[in-house]
Parts: sequence; structure tokens; C-alpha cells
Amino acid sequence: MRFRYLIPMAMVAIGVAGIAIGCGETQPTGPTFSGATTDSAHHGATRARNEWLAQRVAIALGNPGFRAYVWAQIEHSPIREHKLQFQHFLAVANWRALHAIAQSAGDSDDAVLAQVAQAQPLEFYMPVKEHLATWHADENVLVATAVADHEAPVAFDTRGRRYMLDAEHPPETPVLALVPVETDFTAPVARVQCTPETCAGGGGGNPVVPPSTGLFMTASHIPDVGQFEGWLKGDPEFEVHILGQLGTSDQLTDYQCAGEHAGGPYAYDQNSTDWFGNVLIFSQDQLNRYKLEHPGQSVRIYVVEDDDQACELRLDVNRTNAIFVAVDSAYTFLTGGKDTVLNKFSRGFTFARIGEDLITAVASFVNSNDDPVGNAVQDAVVGQFYPGYNWFLRGDHNVTNGWIKLEMH
Repeated sequence: MRFRYLIPMAMVAIGVAGIAIGCGETQPTGPTFSGATTDSAHHGATRARNEWLAQRVAIALGNPGFRAYVWAQIEHSPIREHKLQFQHFLAVANWRALHAIAQSAGDSDDAVLAQVAQAQPLEFYMPVKEHLATWHADENVLVATAVADHEAPVAFDTRGRRYMLDAEHPPETPVLALVPVETDFTAPVARVQCTPETCAGGGGGNPVVPPSTGLFMTASHIPDVGQFEGWLKGDPEFEVHILGQLGTSDQLTDYQCAGEHAGGPYAYDQNSTDWFGNVLIFSQDQLNRYKLEHPGQSVRIYVVEDDDQACELRLDVNRTNAIFVAVDSAYTFLTGGKDTVLNKFSRGFTFARIGEDLITAVASFVNSNDDPVGNAVQDAVVGQFYPGYNWFLRGDHNVTNGWIKLEMH
């Protein structure tokens, strides 16, 4: 059984030589880029550094040759949403982008590298699909950056002029985003050709997983997707986490993640309001072992929009604790779930009492940017019903943010 402890992680140095790339390119060598933290003590410096880089990229785009190069690199990127890892992008083609950015603004290569070396890993792409479809390397383009999700983006045109953009609605002018990395650029690039018969439904086109036993999600409906992912950050990255007791302690831990980067039968990719498919979120073996090791304890199903490391919960501790308090209080702690024998032929997954002594255990979570969608609560407990779904996602102040359908197979 796989699980991970929710403890803070040390920052790991990220080098250009460590970034995986597609299309058979030779990996360039170059300086090591260390990730910079984005907590409140560093937020202002991080924003200023990212704006400095975004302005220089925008000025460089005043050169038609460089615009054509950027357009080609994005257009042919094998990564989802045509993303480029910015530090790597600077180095390919004998540091072509680095030279162009430095020369256009009258900086030295070393001056640009000094800023990049202190920046967190960044990704560079065009997040609005309509912009990507209509921009063909003309000068009508902005380069925008923001540190936190839903923060008003700061943008620059090709003359280096600064603009504040609407945090919730993109402008008509095409925008290239230079933002903190959300994508796992080291993961193998999927090149699966799907048909309705060979791929699971939903936004991701995942290959059908051989049948297994356990708890599956077959549908997800999150009406206000924009609430959880601002337009500058592109498509949302929703994840389902199974939380349960850590050993015999009063701490919660993350036993399993299902999401875009979870791998195997746990992989699914919801990029819009609705997802339909068949994704495993906790196997029968995992359920059996959990019950054996934690008699009388149920599991908590928690859905988040990931803004940081894939399949690692990084949440605002106080906010998450407040959600658990509100939801558990409203439903007298019937906010967990367990598998139950319905008859000799079938099993079900039904509501169960969550351990009251686990309510403060979120103190062990890493405090970061993931957005909680909600704690799953069965419709029978909520006392309401939504056609096609059987569990409500209850978030801040016990508000419903979506619905999922869970089934035992």
C-alpha cells in the first residue's frame, strides 16, 4: 500500500541538466537553478524578480525573429497545454533565448542568469486556448506573470510598458504566461491515440485501465472551475486524496492520490466542469489493510485543485482545519466513508463516522497554495440529492462546490 506523510519538504535544487525534454533534443549543460520559496517573507521579492524577467521577455518579443522562434517552440511542445519549462527554454539551441532576452534589454547574459538562478522553477506558455489558436507570432502580445493563483497578473508589452490585468478575465490581446511551475516536466510524454472505445471519458483521454476492485470515481461535476484556477494558470489540476489515521496517532496522513500525475489506474485528468470515466481512488487491498490496521476508523475523501507539487497536499492549514470543523459539525462527524458488504454478491461505499480526535491533525500539512474543493459527504447524510452523483463536495463554510459519483467495483 502506498502512502505519504504530510510533512514539510526541503527545497530541492533544480538544474537545467535535470529537466527532461521531448523530441530527442540533446540536453544542454548550464548553471544550476535553485527553487526560491514563495512564502510571505519572500513573496514581494519573488514577484519583483518574475516581473523583471517577464518585462525582458516581452521586450525581446519585439524582434520578429524571436517571436517566430517562441511561437514554434510553444506550438511544437509535447507537454500538456504546449508548456515550456522556462529555465530549460533559455538554454536550448545554444542559449538562443537567453542571448535574445539579454541583448534586447541591453543586459548581459550573466545579469539575466543571475535573476533566473534566484527564481523558482517557471513555466512559459499561452494559457488561454483562444489566444493560442489565433496568435501567429505577431507583435500584438503581452507577457504576464503572477505568483499566487487569482492574483491580478502584471503584464508587459513589447515596448516594456507595464499593465495590470483582470485577475478573473483574460484580455483580448494574446497573453504569454511566465508563472511558477505546476507541471511535472520530468514525466514521460503521453502519446496515446484514443477512441471512445479505448479511452476513459472526460477531459484527459486516459487509456482504459484493466478492471480492478476497490473504490472508483466515475463522474465529477465542479460547476465553478474558475474559482479554483485563475486564467493565467491554464487548466485546473484536480486531485482526489484519501486521508486517514497515521498509525495509532491523532494525525491524518495521505494514503492515496488520484489525479493527472498519479499514474496507473489512479490517473485521471479533469480540465473542465465535468469529467466522466472510471478511475480507481482506493483499491480493495488498500481498504482491507486500512481496516485491519485502524479498527473502527473511516477514511476522509478530500478533493483539491493542485497549485504546487502534484499529488502532495500543500494546503492553508487554518483554512483546511476550518473546513473540517464546519463540515464535521454540520453532519455530526458522519463525513468519512468505509466499504460495506451489501449482500453476498456486492459491496458498497457508505458514510461513516470520522474520528473526532483527528480534527486538529491538519497541523502536519505543508502550508502552501493548493485550493480545497471540499470534503466528500454522502448525499444521504447531506439530506439532498443531485441526479447522477452520490457524494457532495463541501468546502469553506460548508458550501457545496461540486459533486462526485463513487462506486465499489
